[in-house]
Amino acid sequence: MTHGTTWQHTTVLLAEAIDAIVNQPDGVYVDGTFGRGGHSRALLARLDPQARLVVFDKDPEAVAVAAALAAQDPRVSVVHSGFSALATELAARGIARVNGLLLDLGVSSPQIDNPARGFSFRHDAPLDMRMDTTRGETAADFLARAPERQIAEVIREYGEERFAVPIAKAVVARRTGGGPVRTTRELAEVVARAVKTREPGQDPATRTFQALRIFVNAELEELEQALNAAVPLLAPGGRLAVISFHSLEDRIVKQFIARASREVVDRRVPCAPERAMPLRALGRVRPAAAEVQANPRARSAILRVAERTDAEVTP
Repeated sequence: MTHGTTWQHTTVLLAEAIDAIVNQPDGVYVDGTFGRGGHSRALLARLDPQARLVVFDKDPEAVAVAAALAAQDPRVSVVHSGFSALATELAARGIARVNGLLLDLGVSSPQIDNPARGFSFRHDAPLDMRMDTTRGETAADFLARAPERQIAEVIREYGEERFAVPIAKAVVARRTGGGPVRTTRELAEVVARAVKTREPGQDPATRTFQALRIFVNAELEELEQALNAAVPLLAPGGRLAVISFHSLEDRIVKQFIARASREVVDRRVPCAPERAMPLRALGRVRPAAAEVQANPRARSAILRVAERTDAEVTP
């Protein structure tokens, strides 16, 4: 973080998420994406003194904020890890069941607005994009070593970018010419030259930056791992609440909840009763118009909520 600068973050769907997840004030809760703590602080305000809150985050800056909160509130435990480590980290703390799990999948405003993090093309900075700056490969390192085909696949699959092939060709051509892409502005310029048309109001580099961020941080794989771990961790009546910000994430969450909440008939035994499923879908929530007006970054957010039933979890 730049010295002397405090990057502000406005929590999206704050009241809606807390209302959705808290149904046992003395229980155990998990905030899988602490960020700057907006949801966690609101959760703590609703929880009893004997409740517990375990917060996860990859970002060392977020972990520092969380540690300061834990120093003030003994209900809080902090894990410097992505939420794919839910099961192992909770087990290490003697926690077998939780009453609520919240995942806010958005990139926090401090990550976007701090030029040094390399998430945004609005500032020129090293092309980093890692949530956890203490480990892993940067976006620049990936573009410097990956073959053209892999770069195109990443941009197409994670950015839903129809110009993925010409963008990848341009990146590799620049690298071959002795000037690999190392900064956000360099990448934005390469993309702008390769993309011939774009939707009104959208920067040509938007989809490519999204794709690289998702790939570098293994965001979709981690989400799938966390969702699979969540169901057996939830106590009966426990709630799962997930806020997503783009179609790739939301599709994973929507399909997961649908699979885990739809009663299934065994076609091999037509007379057998339907098998109860471990989740019950409670619906989805979009931000109100007033929230979107006050915080435009909320416009694409979708909150999906499900509740654990008494049904056994089957492989």
